Amino acid sequence: LKLEEQAKIQEIFGIIEEYEFEAKSDMRIDIPQKKLDKFKQVLLYILEKVGCKPNIGLTVLYKLLYFIDFDYYEKYEEQLMGLTYVKNHHGPTPKEFIKVVEEMKRVGELEEVKSQYFKYEQRKYLPRVTVDLSQFNGRELEMIDAVLSRLSDKSAKVLSEYSHGDVPWMTHEEGEPISYETGFAVKWLIQD
Repeated sequence: LKLEEQAKIQEIFGIIEEYEFEAKSDMRIDIPQKKLDKFKQVLLYILEKVGCKPNIGLTVLYKLLYFIDFDYYEKYEEQLMGLTYVKNHHGPTPKEFIKVVEEMKRVGELEEVKSQYFKYEQRKYLPRVTVDLSQFNGRELEMIDAVLSRLSDKSAKVLSEYSHGDVPWMTHEEGEPISYETGFAVKWLIQD
């Protein structure tokens, strides 16, 4: 949170200054860890599980990755993929996606297919290799499956609107990287 946003939230909830000092001692470092090998495996897993659904195009993939990463961080206080998500008009977008996917296409791990989804052109990705499940632990798979179960049937429009209601997205400016910590900031303020 920006300092002026924090002050407004504190004022709204009647939080006294002592909280500010307590919270700072509990702060975690909020730097994306960029686990790109894990990201590749998560992407392959998503594509194997739900990639054939007609709604799963680029925008839906972006939102699924965002909710997997941020929900995992919020629950376990550690990053699963550690991608850098940027706030844009349609919701959070992972900065590393295009570069990593282009590399995966180049080495034959993914194939890109263009199709029509209603009146829109859609980019879909087909896995050309099998996901390496040994790269995941149980709670990682549980989180990925939970997000896919909850969100993978939703359209790009619905998921974009849903992401616009998420605190981390709401507390950043257009084009700005979204901080993983923003989900905790509001939670800490509400708990106190």
